Amino acid sequence: YRDESLKTAKQLLRYRLAEEGPADIRIGNVASDLGIVTGSGEVTFSLESGSDYLKIDNMTGELSTTERRIDREKLPQCQMIFDENECFLDFEVSVIGPSQSWVDLFEGRVIILDINDNTPTFPSPVLTLTVEENRPVGTLYLLPTATDRDFGRNGIERYELLQEPARSSQAILRVLITDVNDNSPRFEKSVYEADLAENSSPGTPILQLRAADLDVGVNGQIEYVFGAATESVRRLLRLDETSGWLSVLHRIDREEVNQLRFTVMARDRGQPPKTDKATVVLNIRDENDNVPTIDIRKIGRIPLRDGVASVAEDVLVDTPIALVQVSDRDQGENGVVTCTVVGDVPFQLKPASEGEGEPQNKRKYFLHTSAPLDYEAVRDYNVVIVAVDSGSPSLSSNNSLLVRVGDTNDNPPVFSQAVLEVSFPENNLPGERVATVVATDADSGKNAEITYSLEASPLSSEALGGIFSIDPDSGDVSVQAVLDREQRDTYEFQVTARDKGVPSLQGSTTVVVRVADRNDNEPRFMQDVFTFYVKENLQPNSPVGMVTVMDFDKGRNAELSLSIQPGDHDQAAGIFSIENDTGTIFSTVSFDREQQTSYTFKVKAVDGGEPPRSATATVSLFVMDENDNAPTVTFPSNSSYTVLPPSSNMRTVVATVVATDADTGLNADLNYSIVGGNPFKLFEIDPASGVVSLVGKLAPKHYGLHRLVVQVNDSGQPPQSTTALLHVFVNESLSNATVVESQVARSLHTPLAQDIAGDPSYELSKQRLSIVIGVVAGIMTVILLILVVVMARYCRSKGKHGYEAGKKDHEDFFTPQQHDKAKKPKKDKKGKKGKQPLYSSIVTVEASKPNGQRYDSVNEKLSDSPGMGRYRSVNGGPGSPDLARHYKSSSPLPTVQLHPQSPTAGKKHQAVQDLPPANTFVGAGDNISIGSDHCSEYSCQASSKYSKQVRFSLLPPPPPPLYNT
Repeated sequence: YRDESLKTAKQLLRYRLAEEGPADIRIGNVASDLGIVTGSGEVTFSLESGSDYLKIDNMTGELSTTERRIDREKLPQCQMIFDENECFLDFEVSVIGPSQSWVDLFEGRVIILDINDNTPTFPSPVLTLTVEENRPVGTLYLLPTATDRDFGRNGIERYELLQEPARSSQAILRVLITDVNDNSPRFEKSVYEADLAENSSPGTPILQLRAADLDVGVNGQIEYVFGAATESVRRLLRLDETSGWLSVLHRIDREEVNQLRFTVMARDRGQPPKTDKATVVLNIRDENDNVPTIDIRKIGRIPLRDGVASVAEDVLVDTPIALVQVSDRDQGENGVVTCTVVGDVPFQLKPASEGEGEPQNKRKYFLHTSAPLDYEAVRDYNVVIVAVDSGSPSLSSNNSLLVRVGDTNDNPPVFSQAVLEVSFPENNLPGERVATVVATDADSGKNAEITYSLEASPLSSEALGGIFSIDPDSGDVSVQAVLDREQRDTYEFQVTARDKGVPSLQGSTTVVVRVADRNDNEPRFMQDVFTFYVKENLQPNSPVGMVTVMDFDKGRNAELSLSIQPGDHDQAAGIFSIENDTGTIFSTVSFDREQQTSYTFKVKAVDGGEPPRSATATVSLFVMDENDNAPTVTFPSNSSYTVLPPSSNMRTVVATVVATDADTGLNADLNYSIVGGNPFKLFEIDPASGVVSLVGKLAPKHYGLHRLVVQVNDSGQPPQSTTALLHVFVNESLSNATVVESQVARSLHTPLAQDIAGDPSYELSKQRLSIVIGVVAGIMTVILLILVVVMARYCRSKGKHGYEAGKKDHEDFFTPQQHDKAKKPKKDKKGKKGKQPLYSSIVTVEASKPNGQRYDSVNEKLSDSPGMGRYRSVNGGPGSPDLARHYKSSSPLPTVQLHPQSPTAGKKHQAVQDLPPANTFVGAGDNISIGSDHCSEYSCQASSKYSKQVRFSLLPPPPPPLYNT
C-alpha cells in the first residue's frame, strides 16, 4: 500500500465545501484520491487535525463534515481576506500501516465557499444627506457606505434607493438644499504603499496622504477619512482628517496582520461634498519577536490528551507515537526553526514530509520510538522538544510530552519462592489459616489484578480432596479438615495465580505443608509380653533380648527413654539393664538355671514430649538349660563294696547305681555303662536303670575284689559324664572286713586302666609259669624238664589247695592283723550249698565316720582312727571261709586322683577334688591322673588315713525287684 505514488499525492488533497451545510456532508474520499485500496483492514486512516469541522472514516477514508456548522464569516482565518479562495480549512490525515508499523501524513485543504447568508448593513439606521436647493437632476451625492460580511458577489454589489432583493435594508433619506460644489479633491497618487516594522510604537507616523481641491472656502477644505477599510484597519491605524497623516494607533503584530490594504477618501466640505479615493497598501515588516511554537498532536491510533500520550509497551521500534508541528510566526530567517529532542529518552524526531514546498517556518515531525519500551522498567517518559529559530538574536522554546507507557499483559504473576514449605501442627481446628501466598505482577491495572486457586501438584498423584482451600483475593490458604501427622505428614499442592489481563497470564508455586507433630501418641510396644529364652552360663553384660517399641510421633515426642521396672519381689533389680537406642536388654550376671529358671520384669518407655507419655511391657525371661552339670552318683559310694557269694546265679542283681543330674531334658537323660574292671565280662549294667547284674559264672579265679568302673553319661551336647566305682567282693562270707576295706582303699589309688578283678595270684601264677618255661626252654631241655616238674608240682599245689587261712607263704599276704589259727573256721568239706535266690548273701559295706554317720559329702575326709566292723549274717555264718585274708596283690597298687561329680564352692566348673572322694569320678577313666603306693610283692603298707571305721551288714534277701541300698 505504501509506495512512491503517495509522496506525489501529498498536494492533491483539495476539496471545496459551501458553508452552513448540515452534518455528514460528504467532502471526498481520501483513500480514493491517494490511490489506496481499502477493505482489508490492514491500512487505516486517522484525522490528525481539522477534527472540529471534519471527520474521516477510519476504514474507507471517506471525509465528511461533523455536526458543527461552518460559518465562513466567523472563521478567524477568513477575516481580512481579499480572495474567495483564501478562506479554507486545513486538515491532516494519517495513513497507518499494520500495527502502526508505518505512518504517512497527508495535508489537505477544504476551501469554504461563501453563500449569501449575511445582509448588508449601514453604519446607522438613519442616513442624513444635505442637498442644496436648485440642484439639477442627476447631481451625485455620496452616502455613508454599507458593509456586507459576505464576499464577492454575495457582498455589496450596488446601492439602490429602492432595492428589492430577497434581502434588503431601508433607511430614511433627508434631503437639504445647499450651495453647489463643483470640484472634487484629487490625491497625488492613487496608490500609497509603505513598509511598517511590526511592533512600532503607537503614534509612529507611517505616511501622509495628500489631496488637492480647486474649490475655495469650505468647498475646498479637504478632510481625510477611511473608505473601504476593515475594522482591523480602523483599530490599528489613525488617520488625521486634516493633515492626512497615517500613524500607528496600536502596535501591529505582523503575525496577526502582515499587510493592511484599505482605501482612504479625501472629501471636501462643499455641498454636496466631492470625494476622491486612494488605495493604501501597508506591508508589515517582520521582526524576530516570536518564539517558535511546538504543537504536539496525536497521530494514528495512539491517543494523546492533555499533553499525555499513552503508548503501549509492546509497540515496535520506530513506531510514530505523536505528530510534532513546529512553527514560527516570524518570516524569513526569523521563522526558520530547528527542532530536537532533549535528554536520553527512547524517542526521536523524523520529518513527517519531504516536500520541497513546505514552508520553512512551519514544519511537521513524527515522534518515533527509538528503542523498545518496557512498562515494568520505566512507566513514564517526559519527552522535551526544543525548537530554536534562526533570528538574531535567536529565540527558542520548548514543549514536553509525557509519554505514559501503557501496560500490556506481558508479565505473568510471579511468586517469590518456587516451593513454599510450611510447618503446620496437627490436631488443628478446621478453617485455620495455614499460610498466605503472595504473588506479584509487574504489570498494572487489570493486568496486575491477581486471583488465586488451588490445583493438585503435578509431582503428586494424590488429590486434595477438599482438605485445603484458598481465598482467591488474599491468597490465604486454610485447612478444612483435622490433620493427623501419623496418617499423613506431608501435603503438596500447587497454587496458581492468574491475572485479569487479556489474554490472562498465570504463575504457580508449589506449597508443601509439613504437618508438625504433637505428642498425641503413647509409646507402643510391639508386644504386651516379650518372651526370651537365654542359655545359662551366659557371660555377664551379654544381650539377652530386644524389645521393640515405637512412637508414632516425631522428633522429641518420639525420643524414647527405656528403663527396667522391677518385677515381682524385685527379682530383676540390678540384674538387667536396657540400651536406650536399640532396646537391647543386657544381664549383669551369669544365669544359672539350677538357681533360677525364669525372670519376669517390666520395661517402661517414656517419650520426650510435653507432657510425656509412657507405656510398659512385660518381659519374661526363661533360662535355658545347658549341659553344665555332670551326673552325680548318689549310690554306691566309691569306698563301699558289695559281697557277692560265688554261688550266685546268673542274672543276680549285684547293685543298682543311682545317679542324678541337676540339668533337665536331654541334659539330664542318663545312661549307664561299665567301662572298666570287668575283664571276665561277669557283670553288665542296664543302660537306663543302672542295675548291675551278674551275667557270667563265677569261678575260683573270680574270688576276691572286683572294681567295676561305671560311667554315667548324660545326653547333652557335648555330653557330661561321671565315673563311679562299684566294688564287688566275691566270697562266701565276710570274716575280715578290715582287709576288704584296705583293698577297697588301695583300689581308690589304683589307676582305672588297671583291672581289679578276682584273685590276682591266679593270673600271676600263669604268668610265672610261662616265664619259667621260656627260660628253661632257652637253657637246656633237662633243666627245663626239672623246672617243669617243679613248677608243675608247684602249680598243682596252688591250684588244689588255694589259699589257707593263716598260712604264710614266701609271699606276703594282706594281713593287717593276726588271727588265731584255732579260731579259724573250718572249711565245709562238702563244698556244696543249696540254691540261693537273687540278692542272697550280698553284703553292702559302707565306710562310716567315727560317730557312725555316713560319708555323704564329697569333700569330707575319712577319719584316721580305725574302727570296729560290725555285720549281720544273712544266709552265711561265721564259718564261711574268709577269702579276704588271702587276697593279695602281685603288684603295687598306685594311687589315683579322682574327679568329683560336683564343683566346690565358688568353682562350679572345677573338675578336680581332693581325695578321698565319696563315690563319684568325673570324666573318662583314661584321663585320670595316677599316683602310687609303695607296695612290695608280698605286702603293702597301707596308710593309716585309709583305716577307718567300717560298718557292714548282711541283708536278708529282699523280694524282687528291690535292690540293696
